[in-house]
Amino acid sequence: MKTKHFISSQELTLDDLRQVVFHEIEIQLSDEAKSNVNRCRDYLNEKLKRASHPIYGINTGFGSLYNTYIAPDQLEKLQENLVKSHACGTGPEIPDEIVRLMLFLKVQSLAYGYSGVQVQTVQRLADYFNHKVYPIIYEMGSLGASGDLAPLAHLALTLIGQGEVHYEGKLFTGKQINEKMKWEPVHFQAKEGLALLNGTQFMNAYGVWCTVHAHRLIKLANLIGALSLDAFDGRIEPFLPHVHRIRPQKGQVKVAAEIVSMLQGSELIAQQKKHVQDPYSFRCIPQVHGASMNAIDHITEVILTEVNSVTDNPNIFPEDDAIISGGNFHGQPLALSLDYLAIALAELGNISERRTYQLISGSRDLPNYLVANPGINSGMMIPQYTAASLVSQNKQLCTPASVDSIVSSNGQEDHVSMGANAATKVYRVVNNLYSILAIELTTAAQALHFRKPAKTSPQLEKLVDNFRYDVPFVQEDRVLHHDLVKAERFIRELDIA
Repeated sequence: MKTKHFISSQELTLDDLRQVVFHEIEIQLSDEAKSNVNRCRDYLNEKLKRASHPIYGINTGFGSLYNTYIAPDQLEKLQENLVKSHACGTGPEIPDEIVRLMLFLKVQSLAYGYSGVQVQTVQRLADYFNHKVYPIIYEMGSLGASGDLAPLAHLALTLIGQGEVHYEGKLFTGKQINEKMKWEPVHFQAKEGLALLNGTQFMNAYGVWCTVHAHRLIKLANLIGALSLDAFDGRIEPFLPHVHRIRPQKGQVKVAAEIVSMLQGSELIAQQKKHVQDPYSFRCIPQVHGASMNAIDHITEVILTEVNSVTDNPNIFPEDDAIISGGNFHGQPLALSLDYLAIALAELGNISERRTYQLISGSRDLPNYLVANPGINSGMMIPQYTAASLVSQNKQLCTPASVDSIVSSNGQEDHVSMGANAATKVYRVVNNLYSILAIELTTAAQALHFRKPAKTSPQLEKLVDNFRYDVPFVQEDRVLHHDLVKAERFIRELDIA
């Protein structure tokens, strides 16, 4: 049975977002949300009856056409034309999991009651979410200021019976899905098209998905890093609290404590060592992972603020009798943060690949490439190549999008964030990082075999035992692609509290 989530003004938390990303939920507009939306719409209707002057986006054109007055009998046509003209995305279709988040975030933003939409418009978006009707949206087209205009236009297009959607594994036109679901097309009133198109929900849907996964990935990196440390016959001293007490970076302290906890009861970590120190990729796990953890925590604050915000334009304040044209659609906070997130996650992959390399290098009494008979067998040689390829691509994807801006709309929109490009880049970094960590886990589990009969900690022994149900020990060469696919599925599905 689906969990029901009520859309209201109550602040959304990271746990709420996890529910949306990882679980089946149904959303329902609360009475508060309906009241807020109705109050704002009623105010706007009354304002239009008395308006003797232009109000941007409501009875005017858009962008550089802001000074063109539109007659009252043309206002619905104005909003429809806006949606149709702006639906010019290109490139690959974005994943349904991102469209789903876009729907959720747009419903949440509109439900605060500062956008001037009808309740039935917000409800239709909620219906899309609940019935898994996902409009087809394209990756390219947003500049990340004036909001995500092109992607959100494709989201809104099907409301008026145009565009296309995915539903139950099939493709439907907007008209066909309305007929199938027995929905009437939405008739946009003044301001509604603009409210749907302005906003940061494309950028922020990617941001939410990547941030939620980033919290999983830092835990996975610590867990797999601890296993690699023990399989490499590494030392525990660099993780002891003495070291971190005199440089108390928050993430560093936390990572070091986690690694010590994970290795409690390990015979390997406690045994006498021949070497006096380890390579940086092991010894500096707290400093490197900890810096990424700090970045993830900072970015989470930005994402949560955005989720709990109104980002369309103009904003309508019935209680103050004010309609204000501002710039809440500008994606700069997200653009900078998503570029930062890409860097933070890429570094987790960068250091992971180095640990993989050390494990297959023939060091510390481990066989070359972690096979008993190297030469006839290549063992774990080429997975490290794959990890290196992914790490290299991540470095290229870390080139910041937010430093660029290209003038649009005849100079009216003269600084843009390029946050949408930052968003789609970090999505690829996240997926690459899962693959990199899966390769490290496969390699570390293979190395651990050669330490028998000595054991790692009970927690890590259990991890490897469970992993071995999916990916057996590599005794002699086989097609490792299948192992790596299973390894990645294993860590994506791993329950890490």
